[in-house]
Amino acid sequence: MKSNLLLTLIATFMLVVCIGSCKVDKQVKFDRDAEIELITASINGVIGWAKDKNFELLYSIIASDSSYLEVDPEPGVIKGFEQFKKNEAFWGDSAIKAIRYEIRDLTINVSENGDFARFYCILDDINEWKGKPASWMNTRWTGVLEKRNGKWIMVQQHFSFASGS
Repeated sequence: MKSNLLLTLIATFMLVVCIGSCKVDKQVKFDRDAEIELITASINGVIGWAKDKNFELLYSIIASDSSYLEVDPEPGVIKGFEQFKKNEAFWGDSAIKAIRYEIRDLTINVSENGDFARFYCILDDINEWKGKPASWMNTRWTGVLEKRNGKWIMVQQHFSFASGS
């Protein structure tokens, strides 16, 4: 009886030690290349919506809650979707015209479990304001996207210019 109890205790102890020390592979399997294509489409949509002033597209890609964060040279820090939407009057104004954009050196990193991505690129955003150039050239653009309900949503982005540009 004592030997059975002792064997049970030893077996239980070994099982606990093994569970505690054994590496469990929690990596989620997903098609990284396919996800990067979807992420790239979302990144392009965040800028590309302006050509046709497609606010529906823009609002489908930007996090529509208080977690959204954007840092711009002007107007500065935008916290939350409601504050983001306040810029709609400016961007919807017919005096501003999106001409084209170019994204260079796009680098995307996807988290191991496939639910977050971060990116870096150089952006040329060519626009006119009242018929005069109002472009952002050689703009450093970084951001974080989160996969929500199967769609890549921008939750944070930051635009900056190199000193002297």
